[in-house]
Amino acid sequence: MKKPYTYTLLGAACFLSGAFAMKLADDKITVDVLRSAQQMIGLNFTDAQLDSATASVAEFREGYQRIRKQPLTNDVAPALQFNPIPVGFEMEQKREKFEVERRKGIKLPANREDLAFYTVPQLAELVRTKQISSEELTRFFLGRLKQHGPTLQCVTSLTEELALQQARRADQEIKAGKYKGMLHGIPYGVKDLLATKRYKTTWGSVPYKDQQIDLDATVVQRLEQAGAVLVAKLTLGELAMGDVWYGGKTRSPWDTSKGSSGSSAGSASAVAAGLLPFAIGTETLGSIVSPSTACGTTGLRPTYGRVSRHGAMALSWSMDKIGPIARSAEDCAIVFNAIYGPDGKDLAVVDAPFNYNKNVDVRKLRVGYLNKDFDRDYPFKESDKATLEALRKAGIELVPIELPNLPARDLTMTISVEGAAAFDELTRSGRDSLMVQQHKNAWPNIFRAGRFVTAVEYLQAQRVRSLLIQQMHEKLKGIDVYLSPSFAGSNLVMTNLSGHPCVVVPNGFQKNGMPTTITFMGQLYGEAKVLALAKLYQDMTDHDEQRPPMAFSSRK
Repeated sequence: MKKPYTYTLLGAACFLSGAFAMKLADDKITVDVLRSAQQMIGLNFTDAQLDSATASVAEFREGYQRIRKQPLTNDVAPALQFNPIPVGFEMEQKREKFEVERRKGIKLPANREDLAFYTVPQLAELVRTKQISSEELTRFFLGRLKQHGPTLQCVTSLTEELALQQARRADQEIKAGKYKGMLHGIPYGVKDLLATKRYKTTWGSVPYKDQQIDLDATVVQRLEQAGAVLVAKLTLGELAMGDVWYGGKTRSPWDTSKGSSGSSAGSASAVAAGLLPFAIGTETLGSIVSPSTACGTTGLRPTYGRVSRHGAMALSWSMDKIGPIARSAEDCAIVFNAIYGPDGKDLAVVDAPFNYNKNVDVRKLRVGYLNKDFDRDYPFKESDKATLEALRKAGIELVPIELPNLPARDLTMTISVEGAAAFDELTRSGRDSLMVQQHKNAWPNIFRAGRFVTAVEYLQAQRVRSLLIQQMHEKLKGIDVYLSPSFAGSNLVMTNLSGHPCVVVPNGFQKNGMPTTITFMGQLYGEAKVLALAKLYQDMTDHDEQRPPMAFSSRK
């Protein structure tokens, strides 16, 4: 029988599943090898204890080799499911009708270029009343993508043939009186980590730039069912980090010398420049919030487990989330209403209601704010201060709150470990050397380093994550929505780990002319209230109506 300490040591020995295992595949596991391993991860077993463990560790290494022979594509998820619901959390049960007021009296602008910056409800009314056909609107946005896409480096593939087919079908359905709603006939784009049958799905990465996946992601299917028209696959930082991809660096339309941030780089850049009314992005640790800030768009990061990731590239199974990037909170609500909910394929998705409608009395919401973060000195402080004052003048009482005091940033090892598993074959094959970024903080090195996190330490981190989830629940009791500076890394990290939703909205400009944003945070599955408060703010201000320079707009 193996002694108990053997199982403890196996955590230390897990480094053998990584680079050391490749080097030592034909070598004997010795006390010296295990001594080096335990020094690396801060353990101190005696030589006698290490000697007792060598046979077991050798057996595990043999097991690693057998497991590696089993093909595992990126879409195969672990048998472990992350659950963001804390003890004592009560999910809303009542389901209400989704309702957005129709924009009456909308007319075609004298300058057709102004259509580039119309909201979804405005464009929807033009299409519904047949003032413009879906095909005309689709050709208009395809033209803008062709004109400005190369400058912004925000497009991986135009889906022109498919788009025109979908637009013509939408026109036929609308003509026949089969109007499906506000997305019917409206063009959009998707981040190119979502699979599409007829077009490449490149993940923004050199090793996958010619990849074809023979399915449409659930999000793509649902938008097609809503009548939306897919016109482009949009850039992402390589394997969902940053704004550098195999074709270059995606730019912000506010200053094309600057990057758009990422990883939903093309989605934010294209929407901000008026190349699309809305786009789909994803977030693991800031990939909707950050590019929305760099580009001045409105982005919704939903609760973890709200939108199916079937057909999406996996980076971190317990942290990946899909959401819309658009002109306004209301636009985000319209798109989210079409894509949320279970599909029977992503087992993490929860069947929770989304009760966004005009009956939400925003002024009755209990709203908090991270007072210590807002009191700090930071570049966006004046814009954020003005936002808080605008809400107070609107009758919103802001209550100071604080986040849990836990080492959340240390828990981001989750991405390194899960990413290393998701791209295990890429690392072991050596094809990671084909990737554009090769510095020490780039994916190739992160994936390698992730293999040196032991299984024990990964699970201990997830246990601390459970504490974070429970403490967030306690801190947010009595709060519907709270505000945070978008720069606040502690909030961004904690809430991506805990699974809470947010809406990031533009609220001004820096001295250099680049946009600023502020973040509205919500309770789990509380997107309706967050979006409603963000809409109130946008109705009071015009930050979401600002346009980038003349190169992308007919007027400032």
